[in-house]
Amino acid sequence: MSGRIIILVNTGTPDAPRRRHVARYLSQFLGNRRVIDMPWLLRKLLVNLVIVPFRALASARRYKKVWTPDGSPLQYNLARLVEKVQRLLPPADMAVGAMNCGNPSIGNVLEDVRKMSPDKIVVFPLFPHYASSTVGSIYENIMRTVSRWEMIPEVHFTGPFYQHPSYIAAISERIRENDTGNYDHILFSYHGLPLRCLQKATPGANCMQCRLSGNFPPGCNRCYRMHCYRTTAFIAGSLGLREGAYSTAFQSRFSRKWTEPFTDTVLTKLPRTDKRNVLIVSPSFVADCLETTVELGEEYKEVFLSAGGRNLDVVTSLNDSDRWAGGIVDIIGVE
Repeated sequence: MSGRIIILVNTGTPDAPRRRHVARYLSQFLGNRRVIDMPWLLRKLLVNLVIVPFRALASARRYKKVWTPDGSPLQYNLARLVEKVQRLLPPADMAVGAMNCGNPSIGNVLEDVRKMSPDKIVVFPLFPHYASSTVGSIYENIMRTVSRWEMIPEVHFTGPFYQHPSYIAAISERIRENDTGNYDHILFSYHGLPLRCLQKATPGANCMQCRLSGNFPPGCNRCYRMHCYRTTAFIAGSLGLREGAYSTAFQSRFSRKWTEPFTDTVLTKLPRTDKRNVLIVSPSFVADCLETTVELGEEYKEVFLSAGGRNLDVVTSLNDSDRWAGGIVDIIGVE
């Protein structure tokens, strides 16, 4: 075919909310060197003998909470988003969806793409901010597969879009669906990263010092944490939020040596300053998943209420919104 094939890629999801399906997914996801940066043998032993056996059942219970008759939210939202993006593309272009782990797998999708002999492949990771474990892993997976083809077409990887006007507009539209005047505070919660991963991505910077001071020293132009703060600033500007009415935090931590401030810690402190009605936005997730629905909507909500909060609402992710579909086409560009 002549034209482009645009591949929208998310991390992935189990095929079903059952222990064996979740175990298979966790083994694939956590076995990636960019997710757990340990030597191969140690990583395999840790994942397959410790983490998966002890976490699979508990994770399956959490997945059951978000599962619907249509399946996993990540899967059906991706399918619907692909359909909407397709309608906005030129006739010669085609949009497809893939998962870095699970199904539809990048390998199977790329095999279908190879048979179409496209002029160009555009890979669009559905992550606003660059992290080695997400965007970097997708890039590597794509390149490893395509590099084995006899005829390699032009391959373009879209970069992080954390401050692109169309992405900011789509997030801002979602937030406006809530009456922000009813809340004492808006908390922007991003997925956290280990400090060692930030340090590896920004050689020359002192991530530990940044953690302690809260400042961004020279050399942090590619820093995930800084880019998250920039996203918050752009969205706050779009909404006309005043200083002090919002803040930034990071969720899903596994130790103290992760990006700070921690969302759960912030939520325990807000009621002490009479901020008892809080709206949480999760800009790093463009589709609802365990982190938005269960972690923020249930677990962190309980933390907030137990600390004296009255109400905590979570802004719906972009999912397959019309504004987001149009934003993706804007970010990709029409040739």
